[in-house]
Amino acid sequence: MKLSILKKITLFVAVCYLPMQSMAWGTNGHRICGQIADSYLTPKARKAIQAILGNESIAITSNWADFIKSDPAYSYLYNWHFIDLDKVYTYPELQTYLKADTATDAYTKMNFLIAELKKPGTTKTNKLLYLRMLIHIVEDVHQPLHTGHTSDKGGNDVKVQWFGKDSNLHSVWDSQLIDNQQLSYTEYATMVNHTTAAQRAALQKDPISKWLLESNQIADKLYTDVKPGENLTYKYNFKYIGILNEQLLKAGVRLAGVLNQIFG
Repeated sequence: MKLSILKKITLFVAVCYLPMQSMAWGTNGHRICGQIADSYLTPKARKAIQAILGNESIAITSNWADFIKSDPAYSYLYNWHFIDLDKVYTYPELQTYLKADTATDAYTKMNFLIAELKKPGTTKTNKLLYLRMLIHIVEDVHQPLHTGHTSDKGGNDVKVQWFGKDSNLHSVWDSQLIDNQQLSYTEYATMVNHTTAAQRAALQKDPISKWLLESNQIADKLYTDVKPGENLTYKYNFKYIGILNEQLLKAGVRLAGVLNQIFG
């Protein structure tokens, strides 16, 4: 009986604490990125991914890594969702930092997942876990505050209001800006998914370090452009919705590029 109660308490803590600390893009945000990525898969990659995911689409599976946080057995995945960058970096500085990075974070784990998915001997069970995590983390790092500061938990401790309701900077960028557009994830993906072949090729050539640089520089701007307790409304939406949409689009296009490289 005591053990059962302890398990319930542990599960409650996992549900309440972990998502608040590390969730990037809300449910719709992840699905938008996944929907965009799906539109640019090669036939070979699509077939290989379907063999792993079954009837689950990239858009739907992209939220698995956040949903599974309710299970303590997967708590080891917590640090995979983000990389803390405590200052704004120049590209050479960031490249130097990443070369020496041995921490468990989004950068090291994306490289790990890509390598494991390319191995012919990776088990079916691990392929499913690794593919779900890779999809999610590629999307995560395009949410700028997943390259945010350790001291404020990626903007979670930067308290603001969103249209008069208590929130925080991370939550505004996770979901509130997106939800404010009042579109389904498929409608949203259709709205922003406009690129030329040349633009997609350029985005897909960018190394992961370039993705992190872009998010790091946007995050720095977000930190400096808000006051604690500030009420963010229409003006903030107007100022930043274009940047947010661009990050969603880049995440989807780049995710497709990574998946095509692995499976295509």
